Amino acid sequence: MSLKNKIIHESMKLFSLKGFLSTSIDEILAASNSSKGGFYNHFKSKEELFLHVLEEARRIWRERNLENLNHNKDPIEDIKKLLINFRDQYLKDSENFPGGCIFITLLVELKNQSPHLSKEINKGFVGLKSMIKRLLDEGKALGKLQKGANTVAISEMLFNGMLGATIAYNGQKSEDGLNQAIDFMIDYVETFEV
Repeated sequence: MSLKNKIIHESMKLFSLKGFLSTSIDEILAASNSSKGGFYNHFKSKEELFLHVLEEARRIWRERNLENLNHNKDPIEDIKKLLINFRDQYLKDSENFPGGCIFITLLVELKNQSPHLSKEINKGFVGLKSMIKRLLDEGKALGKLQKGANTVAISEMLFNGMLGATIAYNGQKSEDGLNQAIDFMIDYVETFEV
């Protein structure tokens, strides 16, 4: 692993545990076994590093959560698979995110302190909600959902359920609670299936 990638990876772990503002450059240097020169050879600032960490966290999110989705063959099954992947492959990833979901940690921390950075994080949340709604709309168009199903309301419930499950799991690390929350969301989707 290159020094740049090691700095990004170790920073991602630290940010998930402590947040961006509470993590010092010295902690990043120690975790990545780098010098200040090595750090600044790859990043102009801690904020530039943040953007690289965010991109790497997004890459991992996509890799873990979108794995084995059928891509339009059955959009409702894709939503269920997304929820299962989210639980099993993303939220439980303590290697990359020992503090839990990095996006929640950073969004809460940066909302008032660094609004321009929280806007970058929020783009992912907007994209997730849009993807869920698109899959629901596709499923409805294919006759997989009841005609009267309100895809806006269902997508809001699923999105907020995912956020709630994330926060609860970040705080308690209860696999039973997480499994139950995801199972409830899958059951909820199934109530609208034809």
